[in-house]
Amino acid sequence: MRQANYIPSRHISRSMETKRFVLLDIDYITEDDEAVVRLFGKIKEDGEEKSILALDKNFKPYIYVEAHNPETCKRDLEDFEFESVERVQRRDVGRMKDFLKVTLKHPQEVPKLRDKIRDLDSVKDIREHDIPFYRRYLIDKGIFPMSQVEVNGTPLSGDSIKFSCREDLYVLEIEGEPRPVESDFPDLKILSFDIEVRNPHGMPQAEVDEIIMISLSSNQGLQKVISTAKSSFDFVETVKSEAEMIERFAEIVRSENPDLLIGYNSDNFDMPYIRDRAAKLNVKLELGTDGSGLKFLRRGFANAGLIKGIIHVDLYLLMRRYLTLDRYTLERVYRELFGEEKKDIPGDEIFEYWDEGGQKLEMLFQYSLDDAVAVTKIGEKMLPLSLELTRIVGQPFFDIARMATGQMVEWYLIRKAFEYGDIVPNKPSSSQYSERRHKKRITGGYVKDPVKGLHENIISFDFRSLYPSIIISKNVSPDTLMEECGEDECNIAPEVGHKFLKEPVGFVPSIIGNILRERVRIKTLMKASENPREKQILDVQQQALKRLANSMYGVYGYSRFRWYRIECADAVTAWGRDFIKKTMKKAEDYGFKPIYADTDGFYATFEPSEEN
Repeated sequence: MRQANYIPSRHISRSMETKRFVLLDIDYITEDDEAVVRLFGKIKEDGEEKSILALDKNFKPYIYVEAHNPETCKRDLEDFEFESVERVQRRDVGRMKDFLKVTLKHPQEVPKLRDKIRDLDSVKDIREHDIPFYRRYLIDKGIFPMSQVEVNGTPLSGDSIKFSCREDLYVLEIEGEPRPVESDFPDLKILSFDIEVRNPHGMPQAEVDEIIMISLSSNQGLQKVISTAKSSFDFVETVKSEAEMIERFAEIVRSENPDLLIGYNSDNFDMPYIRDRAAKLNVKLELGTDGSGLKFLRRGFANAGLIKGIIHVDLYLLMRRYLTLDRYTLERVYRELFGEEKKDIPGDEIFEYWDEGGQKLEMLFQYSLDDAVAVTKIGEKMLPLSLELTRIVGQPFFDIARMATGQMVEWYLIRKAFEYGDIVPNKPSSSQYSERRHKKRITGGYVKDPVKGLHENIISFDFRSLYPSIIISKNVSPDTLMEECGEDECNIAPEVGHKFLKEPVGFVPSIIGNILRERVRIKTLMKASENPREKQILDVQQQALKRLANSMYGVYGYSRFRWYRIECADAVTAWGRDFIKKTMKKAEDYGFKPIYADTDGFYATFEPSEEN
C-alpha cells in the first residue's frame, strides 16, 4: 500500500500515454475541493493483465432550470457562485423549450442549492437535478461499463497520488475526452466465495459465532477452503486463527485480482458477517484496488457490499429476477440450472459436523467447497445476460445487478434522452405518486379460458414482440399523445379512444424500433455464424435486447416512472386485445377453433371442412 502527500502535477515531469482498458466501475472523490471522477478498469499489456485507475478532473455537475423569463432568471442566479449559466434549447415531451444550464463547482452543491434555486420567483422548475454525478459522467461521455474505453493521459506515481492505493495499481490522469471503443464481450475473471459459521444457538450472530471456513472458487481453476481445522484434502489451507483466516481471504482476493467477486445471498449474509467479524477481531479488510475496505451502500430496500475496483455481485438477487421457482436456495437453483443434486447440510447442523470432527468434518469441507464451486458455475451461466444489459443500458454492473427491470429501462431512456437532445422528466413528487397510484387500473391483455377436454391437431399462434410492435406501429409515446385529433393524423386506440400522432416518430417508439432492428440484425448474424462461442455471445445480446424491449410497455403504467403515462399503457393493451380477437376471428374463417388465449397468442385446433 502506498500513501502519498499531494504534490501539484505541474511539479512532476510526465509523458503522455494512450491506454485502452475494459471499464469495470466508476466513482468520484474530492481533491482540493474539486470532484475527481475515477474510472476503474483492467488493461492487458504484454500478455499481462493489471488494474488501471484513470482520473478525470475536468467534469462538472449541472442542472437545467426552466424559467418564467430566462433573462430575469439569469440575473437572479447571479446571487449564487456557479461555474457558469448558459441558455440552451432542449426538447421537453415533444416541444422545444428554452432552459438555463447551470454548471456547479461540486456534486455536493446540487442537493444543497436545488431547493433554493427552485424557490426563486423567476424559476418554474428544475430538471435533471437527481442524476448521480458518476452516472451523469457515463451518459455525457458516451462510455459504457464492461466495454473498452480509450484515454490519453499522464501516468502518476509516488507523491503525485493523493489517495492510498495498491503498489501495482497503474494510475493515469486523463487529458482530453475518454472515448468508447467498439469491443467484443470481455473475458472476465470471476472469484466466488462462501462462508461457514459455527452456530450452536440457531441463526448465526456475528457478535458471538465464529467463521469456521471460507471457501473460494474461480473460473481460472482456483479451489480452496481456508479454515482453522486440519484436513486430508489438498484444497484445504489451515491457518492458526479466525483473524488469520479473514486476513488470508483478503490476501487471496488481492492476489487473484478478479473482475467479479460473487456470492450467494452475500449482500445480506456473507459480506456483512465478514465485515462484523473483522471489526471484532481488529482485522483490516483492504480489498479494493485503491486500498479501501468493504463498504455498504443502500440499493433498493437492502444494503449492497461494495469493493472499489472489484465488482461484488450477489447471485441470489439475479436468480429471483430470472428464474421462477418455489424456493431460491443455492441447492434448488443449482438443480434447476444443471439438473444435478448438490450436496446439502442443513444450516442448523453445521456446528455438529464441525464439533464432531473426523469424517463429518471432511464432509463439511467438501460441502463448503461445493458451495463456492456451484456459485462459480451459476455465475458463468447466468451473469452474461446482466453483463450485456450493462453494456446496453450503460450503468455500472454493480448497480445493474441490483436494479429492477423497470429501473434499467429508465436509465436506458435517460441515456437516449441525452443523445436525442431531450430533457429528462422529473421523478414524481409524493403527491403525484399518490395520485397515480389511486388512478383507475387499466385493463390487461385478452384472456380466453381454456376449453376443457383433450384436443388434437393443436396449432399455436403467437405475436412476435406484440406490445413493443404496437408501440412502434401506433406511435404510442407521451410526446405523441393528443387530446383532439382526427383519424387522418392520429392512431386512435380501440375501446379507450386515446389518440397518438402518426408523425413524427415519438421518443419511446423510435428507441424501441432501434432495439428491435438491432435484435433482428444480431439474430441474423447468430444464424449465419458457425462459431459456437460467437453464437453464444450473440444469443446473449439478442436476449438482452428482447428483455429491454418487452419491459418498455410495463413501465408506462409504473407510478414512479419518469415517462409515466397511463393512457399509453391503456392504449397498448387495448390494441393488443383488439389484434388477438380479430386474429382469432380470422382463424375461425379458415377452419381453426380457438381453445385458449392469453395476452399475445392463442392455441387452436384445426377442423378442416370442404370449404377450407
